[in-house]
Amino acid sequence: MKNITGMEAAVYALQDCDVKIMTGVPGFPVTDLMENITGKIKNEWSVNEKVALEIALGSSISGQRSAVITKHVGMNILADPLVSSTTHTIGAGVVIFAGDDPGIQKSQNEQDSRFYGLVAEVPVFDPSTPQGLYQSVLDGYELSEEIRAPVIIRLTDRLLKSRSGIKKKGKTSYSASFDKKIWDLTMLGKHQRFHRDSYPMMYEYAERSELNDNKKRGKNGIISSGYPGELVESIITDIVSHLSLGVVNPLPFELVDRFIKEHERVLVVEETEPVIESQLHDRVLGKLTGHMPYGIIESKDIREAIENFNLDEVERVVTVQTIAERGVHPVCEDCPYLPLYNAVKEQHVQVAGDLGCSILTSAPPLSLLDAAFSLGSSIGIACGFNRKGIAIVGDYGLMHSGLAGLIDAVHNKHAVVVIVLQNEVAAMTGGQRVPDLTGLVRSLIRDTEVIDMHDDIDLKKILQEKLAKTGISVILARARCPKYDMK
Repeated sequence: MKNITGMEAAVYALQDCDVKIMTGVPGFPVTDLMENITGKIKNEWSVNEKVALEIALGSSISGQRSAVITKHVGMNILADPLVSSTTHTIGAGVVIFAGDDPGIQKSQNEQDSRFYGLVAEVPVFDPSTPQGLYQSVLDGYELSEEIRAPVIIRLTDRLLKSRSGIKKKGKTSYSASFDKKIWDLTMLGKHQRFHRDSYPMMYEYAERSELNDNKKRGKNGIISSGYPGELVESIITDIVSHLSLGVVNPLPFELVDRFIKEHERVLVVEETEPVIESQLHDRVLGKLTGHMPYGIIESKDIREAIENFNLDEVERVVTVQTIAERGVHPVCEDCPYLPLYNAVKEQHVQVAGDLGCSILTSAPPLSLLDAAFSLGSSIGIACGFNRKGIAIVGDYGLMHSGLAGLIDAVHNKHAVVVIVLQNEVAAMTGGQRVPDLTGLVRSLIRDTEVIDMHDDIDLKKILQEKLAKTGISVILARARCPKYDMK
């Protein structure tokens, strides 16, 4: 039995499943998964998560297994083809690795990807160990082909870095193809077929899966999923039972129901939201009763909850984290865009930012941004301002989804100044290369000006002139990120 990390287990499993292509979008905590698969499986960074899944689905239709990696917020982008794929049906297996960020180390929210299993009606695996992750990938591809729909495997940073022994199974063989007879059915008929044929197979697998581990020990019990299951095993005494769920959608209700009935009190330990707990109503203890915190779970949280097994509710005091307490993450001291940020601030207009590097300008000392909701959203947001304002977007954010906002601004004749930070890399996620969209932007916007941040230019004058004009103005601000310039 080889002792390896969760990251290594995922790579081994993808190779053993004979996956032909892996697509995705970089982001914490899954960027390194693509880097580790390079040279072993054909892979590519896609312009956004929707395209990444579409490529994987196309590979599936051609009879080749595929995989998609995305961080949790990327699940929002690929949700459209994901939800439709369930009833459309696929060919060869498709696995989506959703990297969640409990505790928000490097993200704009603390989203729980397990909810997409309920929304899209697809299986969700939430492994707790490298062995569980390895087996989840193998089972995931087989199940995907049986139900003719993608599956989701939830990853977290702690799972990917954890270590355990795994038993490799060796390369598997498969033969799966897309059945065009699905087009004999109406859209309603496709959903009816899914609930008649596919969902029962999903549920049967969830009930019998060996990834669900039931250890009976005493009168009280804990139900867990994901990495916190390992924490539970490391601290509970022999008098507390433990049902570790590796499959969380569909929830294996018969297994869970038996476990609850066999124990006086049951605690649910899960990150980030009460996905399992909320399906069990008032029969268990957890986040909804104050026994467990929302977000990331630590060993001390589990110990405290066990100490309060006898209480129906626990008053939980939440101290809201502030930037002053955590510490400011300032713009890099050698960032070539600092003069531009300062010039923008002096214009005294509303500024919409992006979830790229410009998000660092939101906090003191710059306090530049009024809003920054998601990657590529700044142009659309600025178009909603009640007077002409500024949208700051990285060239990666523009490529990812910002172009749609730019096209809408042209079509609906909005007034906005768009500043594109054109450094040719995705600087927040590892320096991945970005295509040059200069020609495309110029074809859309007549008033497009290219500036070099290393030249001696009057930035305030340029911004004042653009703000004084009607309609759309674009500034392509070119610079090299010092962090990646040598690379």
